[in-house]
Amino acid sequence: MLFALGHSGWAAGLLFAGLLVLLFFRDPSRSFSGEDGVVIAAADGLITKVDEIEDSEIGPGRHQRIVTFLSVFDVHVQRTPAGGQVIASRYAAGRKVAAFREDAGEVNEKHLTVIRRENGDLVGVRQIAGLLARRVVCYLQERDQVHRGQSMGLIKFGSRVDLLVPAGYRVLVKKGDRVKNGMTPMARPEGGA
Repeated sequence: MLFALGHSGWAAGLLFAGLLVLLFFRDPSRSFSGEDGVVIAAADGLITKVDEIEDSEIGPGRHQRIVTFLSVFDVHVQRTPAGGQVIASRYAAGRKVAAFREDAGEVNEKHLTVIRRENGDLVGVRQIAGLLARRVVCYLQERDQVHRGQSMGLIKFGSRVDLLVPAGYRVLVKKGDRVKNGMTPMARPEGGA
């Protein structure tokens, strides 16, 4: 309509914005056919940190945290990194500071999902909104049975996903790696699958 009315600049801008929105919400079909014990990427993006932390929301003990930053060009749908039973699904309101800030995981809007694997290990996924992100959405509820790679939610227009695995797992990625949800192996229990 804007093209027909001679407002080609506005029309092109709106068309470009519409294409960006479609880019954010795309959900490509992906699968991982590797070993059952492997934990896969929950999000597309760039690995910006791998460290070891204590996080009582996940469970007792130490956990390895793999931080994935999602750029505006990454798929913003997240997938379950492991199969099992959802034992926690918690939303927390918060601010919207830049996702690359060190404190974003503590102060921003977020949703935590904890999955108990068949062997009893706990795997956590923390979806964190960022500066541009408007809403964190998680489809999973406590007691849901999930399989590795199923759709679990999205962050509308942003930003960061923290994957937390037991300290005894071997992390298979490093800072600077690019990963794809539902495909990239991220960690495995030490000593095999």
